[in-house]
Amino acid sequence: MQRSAPRTRLTRILACAAVPVMLVAAGCSSDSDGKEGQDKASASAPASATPSPSQSTKTVEPAKFAKLPDVCKAISAKTTESLVPKARTKNGTPAASSDLNSRGGCSWNGLDDKGVDGSQYRWLDVSFYRYASDVTLGSGQERAQQNLAKEIAKVQETPGAKKLRTTTTTGIGDEAQTVVYQLHKTDEDFVYASIVARTGNVLVLLSYNGAGYAGADTPSEKSITDGAVKAAKEAVAAVAAANK
Repeated sequence: MQRSAPRTRLTRILACAAVPVMLVAAGCSSDSDGKEGQDKASASAPASATPSPSQSTKTVEPAKFAKLPDVCKAISAKTTESLVPKARTKNGTPAASSDLNSRGGCSWNGLDDKGVDGSQYRWLDVSFYRYASDVTLGSGQERAQQNLAKEIAKVQETPGAKKLRTTTTTGIGDEAQTVVYQLHKTDEDFVYASIVARTGNVLVLLSYNGAGYAGADTPSEKSITDGAVKAAKEAVAAVAAANK
């Protein structure tokens, strides 16, 4: 009886030596060591990855406008006729779009023959881009504002543009900028006025340009800019009207 205890202890030690090291601490420790190990494990275990209240309840400002107007009807027929007197397509030519609720465009162009006084060419183009609110990307208004700067930069980088000037234009949506420049092509001097305006979460991109052919005078910068501003104001108003 006195020798059984040493033999039992030896048997236990040999048994422990035969199992992997990772299991020794768990299965071959005394009861007190096991309990102490469990307590240490509990104390060092990381907290559960439960999102904080601020993360789980994060919100973003809703987009102001939910839809876009019919782009070819966004500018009145009276205005398009005055800006492009002899438009090839009176009602405008719609641009291809896979999602008319997010983007769309329309254009008018034509050559007004003045006989011995030459001809006047005009082109009017308008596009709409609507941005939805997104928790990761920001509100529709913020996204539109960010892209306004990008669109202005694109116009300013027009290859061959001369006498380019950018100005802030008031009275068109929440914010707007106008880029005026000249471009020589088809052996004529064209005058351009491009306006990028934001109304809520919608960007309005409008370009109006013209040139004189066969000896006709080049249109003035003022006439082109005034025409672009008038059309841009109507386009912005059409967005609000479509969402009433």
